[in-house]
Amino acid sequence: MTPDQRRIQPRKQPRQVRAELTRQRILTAAAHVFADHGYAAGTTNRIAEHAGISIGSLYQYFPNKDAILAELLTRHLDGGTAAAAKVLTGPLPESIEEIFRVFVRLAVEAHRDDPHLLRMLLEQAPRSNELLERIGGVKQEMVGYTRALLESHPEVRVTDVETAARLVIATVELAVHDLLAEPDPIDAERLEDEMVAMLTRYVKG
Repeated sequence: MTPDQRRIQPRKQPRQVRAELTRQRILTAAAHVFADHGYAAGTTNRIAEHAGISIGSLYQYFPNKDAILAELLTRHLDGGTAAAAKVLTGPLPESIEEIFRVFVRLAVEAHRDDPHLLRMLLEQAPRSNELLERIGGVKQEMVGYTRALLESHPEVRVTDVETAARLVIATVELAVHDLLAEPDPIDAERLEDEMVAMLTRYVKG
């Protein structure tokens, strides 16, 4: 493990329910503090105060705020992966337009709770090699799934399905991430409708 990896490694993995509840309290408090104050001003003292624990107790679980932010990003990835797996392993609509609506809605729902916090997580959270590999693996899985879908769907006319699959995933991820986290965010339903229309026109040619 490199020094950077050790820096963001949680100190204590809770074995008891009480300890796990404390750890979750720290993470919930940190999400509020980072959202309200930003990362630079979101100090461990503020997080501990918001969580209602001593700073010493916080340091039993996390060595610094980098580790807390990295854990919040991991938690976001876990939730998003589980939600996507639940939806995409089930039956999908027949039309490519409604399939794209499923894709876009998944991304919108993942960003809906606190898009500003999520933007900070994705742009400022420290990344270990393990975390970077995991993010890359999730993207590869989504691109592979989309490529197979485009290859087999009768409505799709685009010929370069590999590039198309990568474009679809990147467009959904980047556009939703950027437009919902603006100071004046776009309406989520309008964003969904326009993105679905755009992607459908692209693959149907």
